[in-house]
Amino acid sequence: MKYMLLIYQNPAAREALPESEKRSLMEEADRIVNELVETGEFVGGEGLADPSTSRSVRVRDGLAAITDGPFAEAKEQMVGYCIVDCESMGRAVEIAAAWPDARLWGMEVRPILSPDGIEM
Repeated sequence: MKYMLLIYQNPAAREALPESEKRSLMEEADRIVNELVETGEFVGGEGLADPSTSRSVRVRDGLAAITDGPFAEAKEQMVGYCIVDCESMGRAVEIAAAWPDARLWGMEVRPILSPDGIEM
């Protein structure tokens, strides 16, 4: 089964961290990715640019309304994702729980669907 692990952070809280702690979090995430590569569970993943660089697009009555940044009032925003291929939701949750961002902010685990709507 394939799962997407959505990585959330509070940008203001992350910026307030000392550089050494930011570096430590990245090193810890890199170790987890390397372990997942070794076990064959890592499919892919990337970090995302700052939310302020994004555009939100909504089409209403055939007209596109494009606004700067995310349309969210939450303090935590998605900053990256990781796709894993593992035996169960339980294993995917275990991986997410080990991710350093889960300790400070949050992770979301979602099954990935095939084009015909079946969990992969």
